[in-house]
Amino acid sequence: MGAASRRDCKTTIEIKERPWPQAKDMRQIVLDTETTGLSAAQGHRVIEIGCIELVNRRLTGREYHRFLNPDRDIDEGAERVHGISRADLEGQPRFHEIVDELLEFLKDSELVIHNAAFDVGFLENELARMEHPKPLITDHAMVLDTLSLAREMHPGQRNSLDALCKRYEVDASRRDVHGALIDAELLARVYLAMTGGQAALLLDDEEDIDGGFGAEVLVRPRRSDLNLVVITASEEEAAAHEALLDKMQESGPCLFRGSN
Repeated sequence: MGAASRRDCKTTIEIKERPWPQAKDMRQIVLDTETTGLSAAQGHRVIEIGCIELVNRRLTGREYHRFLNPDRDIDEGAERVHGISRADLEGQPRFHEIVDELLEFLKDSELVIHNAAFDVGFLENELARMEHPKPLITDHAMVLDTLSLAREMHPGQRNSLDALCKRYEVDASRRDVHGALIDAELLARVYLAMTGGQAALLLDDEEDIDGGFGAEVLVRPRRSDLNLVVITASEEEAAAHEALLDKMQESGPCLFRGSN
């Protein structure tokens, strides 16, 4: 993911949206890209793709990550955001060399993307450049835009990935610069927190696959799920509390009693 201006950019790409999935065995891919600049129409290219897999709202540990040679310079502003230089990408594959493995990983999933029009627009531009027979991302997967979702849930507030990490207490301290894979991981945790409260999930013991391991599940309960227990002070405790406030009031007004 790039800077805030990148994430707020507007395109004419239509993203089909729907609520978070309810179906059993739903496979989702949280996806992010880094690019040489802000506009595919100006010839900018994808230079990094990062994907994290979710199955039934659990992180499976499967991911897809590639750096790509764009065969062009990287804008100075973009390089400041993601820290990737053209020299870093020498020897990396071109998009057309990895497209089959990428689309196979994305196939029949729901893509979870923050400001989906940006990333989808760049990926479709890459597919069009190589004259792919199915150049639309929606030919391969559904798309859910978490920026649109966040704006519905938090109207009038900042809804960048950074802001959402703070709002949902997702630890982003390991990220010094933007990167496709780490941003996809952060978005996965934010998305789970936004849509149901599961903030850090791997496969549990009941869904152990290929000798995998169970992992700690952190659940952030919704307010409606909380059963609050109210413990009332005893008469002795209340009297002791009042005596303490009387003593405090000898030195001046007692804020704990309001304006008496």
